[in-house]
Amino acid sequence: MTPALGSAVVSADEAVWHERWEAALAALELDVDAAEELLRISHLPTTAQVARAAVWHPPAGLGPLPAPLLTRAQALLDRQLDVAQRLSQAAALSRRQLAAAQVLRARPDAVPVYLDAQG
Repeated sequence: MTPALGSAVVSADEAVWHERWEAALAALELDVDAAEELLRISHLPTTAQVARAAVWHPPAGLGPLPAPLLTRAQALLDRQLDVAQRLSQAAALSRRQLAAAQVLRARPDAVPVYLDAQG
């Protein structure tokens, strides 16, 4: 019997292709969930999280996106773009805060204004 996706009957190869795309989108959704959570709690990622993100490679051999997954993929892209924008804003804010902290550290030691001549 041939598997069905939605109302269309498809071949076994097409079903595998569709499942591979669903798995790829699910993995990307988990990554976006993790990035959104880090932004929500204003927390730096762990070394392991940074290392995992640094070695990420897109899945190979998926072929074109199946049409039934277009809406899901577009929603995921929209979330990724939102996270990217929020990350750039957070990075800019962090740079401004670092610059302000460095200015405060660079100030010379305070010189006393009053002298206690009776003590």
